[in-house]
Amino acid sequence: MLRRLSIRKITISTLTLLVVFLICIIPSKDKVLETNKELIYIDNNVLTSNVFLLNDYNYLAQSQVVVSSDGKNIEARAKELLLYLITNSSKESKVPSGFRAILPSDTKILSVKYDEGLLKVNFSKEILDISEDMEEKMIEAIVYTLTTLTEVKNVIIYVDGDILSKLPKTGINLPSTLNRDFGINKEYDITNTANINRVTTYYISKYNDTTYYVPVTKYVNDDREKITIIIDNLSSSSYYNTNLMSYLNSNVKILAMNKTPDELSIVFNNYIFQDMEEKKILEEVIETICLSVYDNYDVNNIAFVVSDEEIYKSVSKSIEN
Repeated sequence: MLRRLSIRKITISTLTLLVVFLICIIPSKDKVLETNKELIYIDNNVLTSNVFLLNDYNYLAQSQVVVSSDGKNIEARAKELLLYLITNSSKESKVPSGFRAILPSDTKILSVKYDEGLLKVNFSKEILDISEDMEEKMIEAIVYTLTTLTEVKNVIIYVDGDILSKLPKTGINLPSTLNRDFGINKEYDITNTANINRVTTYYISKYNDTTYYVPVTKYVNDDREKITIIIDNLSSSSYYNTNLMSYLNSNVKILAMNKTPDELSIVFNNYIFQDMEEKKILEEVIETICLSVYDNYDVNNIAFVVSDEEIYKSVSKSIEN
């Protein structure tokens, strides 16, 4: 009798423990639904955009950030992107590691107005409380960040309602309407004022395991086609900077090019391939070339051609978005 009671108690205890264990490891219906909602939110509702922030070497670099503004509301999205550029703003905690904002901490965005490709931004006077060596870079960051928005072609910067036409510390005169022709991370390699060519080339940099892109605008006495200079910049070992890299093979050459109002077609030799048998081009090579082309040519498409075969085509000017 006692033996039967003992067996029964053991059986009940075991079943009870099993039930408790199953309750713990199997999520409730509510918990599953909550998790699914979170996954849906991550997959479908997170918008990202690019801003230009300072890296550890004081280069303005393209960095991807999360935005909450409706992509169709250009003014709201522009304002949100600008907040990433302001030190100690509400977006500071969301600035990616390895980057920092450039605008002074007390800067306020007084208004943002968009009309047919032109974005007018009115800042408070605190925007001018910046060091002399960062004054021009600040303008570059604003212009390049706002023109990542596909609809924005030109920018006018106001300070307390007046157009900013001259930087007070450096004395640099600014055009009333700014765009990417203003350049970024500028370097000068000129011996005279004749035949100056302005070419922006995107290089690779890294923070830990994250790869990102850094544009450098070079002013040179070189009247060759800009795409030729870009490929020379990316494939040349003569440009040495430990913080900026290119993965383009030094033997890559442009054999021909054809530009239409909408497309730039570039014919390369076989050295453009990472793997000649599989005809693969490194993603980083494609990005540096495409980003560079879009900053120098007003085209919507870029075609990579090798031996009369189109190997790759970029079909959107918003590759950086």
